[in-house]
Amino acid sequence: MTALEKMTEVAGGSERNLVELLYSRVRENRGPAVTHKVDGKWVDVGWASILEEVKKISAGLTAAGVQPGDRVAIFGATTLTWVLCDLAISATRAVCVPIYASNTPDEVEYILQNSGASVLFVDNDAADSKQPGRLSRVRAKLGACPGVKKVVLFEGAAGGERETTLAKLVEGGAAEAPEAFDARVKALEPGDLCHFIYTSGTTGNPKGVMLTQANWAYEAKATRDIALMEQGDAVMLFLPLAHSFAQVVKACWLGMGFRLVFAESIDKLIANLPETQPSILPAVPRVFEKVFAGVQANAMSAPGLKGRLARWAFRLFDEYVEAMKMGRPYDSLGWSLAKKLVFAKVKATLDQRMGGKMRLFISGGAPLSPKIAYFFDLIGFQVLEGFGLTETSAATTVNRPGKAKIGTVGVAVPGSVVKIASDGEILIKGPGVMKGYYQNEAATNEVLEADGWFHTGDIGEIDHEGYVRITDRKKDIIVTAGGKNVAPQNLENSLKTYPIVSSAMVHGDKRAYLTVLICVNEEAGKKLLAEKGVTVNSYPELVARPEIREAVQKTLDALNADQPPYNTLKRFALMDHDFTQETGELTPTLKVKRKFCTQKYQSVLDGLYDEKRVE
Repeated sequence: MTALEKMTEVAGGSERNLVELLYSRVRENRGPAVTHKVDGKWVDVGWASILEEVKKISAGLTAAGVQPGDRVAIFGATTLTWVLCDLAISATRAVCVPIYASNTPDEVEYILQNSGASVLFVDNDAADSKQPGRLSRVRAKLGACPGVKKVVLFEGAAGGERETTLAKLVEGGAAEAPEAFDARVKALEPGDLCHFIYTSGTTGNPKGVMLTQANWAYEAKATRDIALMEQGDAVMLFLPLAHSFAQVVKACWLGMGFRLVFAESIDKLIANLPETQPSILPAVPRVFEKVFAGVQANAMSAPGLKGRLARWAFRLFDEYVEAMKMGRPYDSLGWSLAKKLVFAKVKATLDQRMGGKMRLFISGGAPLSPKIAYFFDLIGFQVLEGFGLTETSAATTVNRPGKAKIGTVGVAVPGSVVKIASDGEILIKGPGVMKGYYQNEAATNEVLEADGWFHTGDIGEIDHEGYVRITDRKKDIIVTAGGKNVAPQNLENSLKTYPIVSSAMVHGDKRAYLTVLICVNEEAGKKLLAEKGVTVNSYPELVARPEIREAVQKTLDALNADQPPYNTLKRFALMDHDFTQETGELTPTLKVKRKFCTQKYQSVLDGLYDEKRVE
């Protein structure tokens, strides 16, 4: 019996770690493991080739002196090379420390120092126009990180004394005996640490979430048991691998053996979809928001009869959504015509743009507006919203294919238990829960009870069928000066369903009324002005136009019409730029950093309040 057969026999369908999962997929040898672009062409890579590359990198790390338990960081875009290095770190019995590709030099320095990383893999993204390349960011801070003994470049030439290349690292391990790799994997225990995944830092310094091999092996099995994905699927991955959402997709890939397609970048995602024809796209809500906003803006701004028909159809769609939320039937001759004349054409167009084989989307990382979910459902695309945190290995609850309840995040995956505390907080217990925060016992004790219950910080409810509904973040709840509790995310998500709004942050804690910072959807804004014969050349020019301010006010009026008085948005400020990761307002998963924005735009927010206007 070969080493490979012994390994998969031990696994027996209940693999204990990520590398054993990889061994099982190699033994099955069912088809391509990965599709990615190389020198301008899409190339398939088999499972056996994946394993061989992992062996080479693991041998190189071992030859370079990496010991079990050592921390090895990865700072790069989402690529096959990233995943190979990640798996190789596990096979070396070390701990992978992912760093978001968008992180600033200061953020990189903090994670390297806090984790105690001794080796850092980095790509050289010199084409990044908004920030210096990642290697440049590393070099700017390497002097402050003496614990990093070796920086391994994915490509290009090594420069500094501590730098080497991936090719050189692999060359250093070339003499390793084949059985050494199998011995390391056999010694890899389920309780061994696999990752320190750092939180996005929305409420302070990022914390290193300690996740084990058992956490990910559990996620792979749980998602396989509910048939969230199928072996014949092709899953497009563009999410940052420093986020637990992408890591659970990777665990599913290893557990089920579907084909993983690496998008070239988020900017090229739309172009890559028809080129590779994936069947599943995991994404954050911002992607779905942008698709909806683009469809709505294009349809409603069309000239003549086509535009009038689209505006009529979307008015009926708004009525349809309200009926669905109330559980009422909605049908009429007009609605039947709208579906046939407008939304059927929208489906055909989107289906073509997405490659023609897309069967479902998976949404996570932030709340998805029910209105947007109803839109995709209407045109024949399932959006399965799920819920989990980095601290629970991402996938804790999820809607099932064909059994989704829009407005919920589904039911718990097998093995996990969810309950609601007396104050409405969602608590989670199960094999996906983290070991704790690295070197932060106080923070761990704040959220993790001795009996294993994890406090999510999210407020929600569970219906009689076990479906979980998130209503807000516990720390984000606004308490107005009048003592009213307001869930800002609900208002923000509703605002983003209007074409003119790109991003929003609601404010009003201990204030007399609610206000909001608004970022305008540049494409929709320019189309609106073009209809009025006005042309602008920049975003600041756009938001300075009175027509734009009027359109935003109409949006707030429409939203406020359905809100109780204390929940209405009284005043707004138009931002002179859209919120981005680079300017600090968004996390890498495109959630608004509420504390950061409040501090950064304090003077703007203060200017929206008039002490005479108290309610």
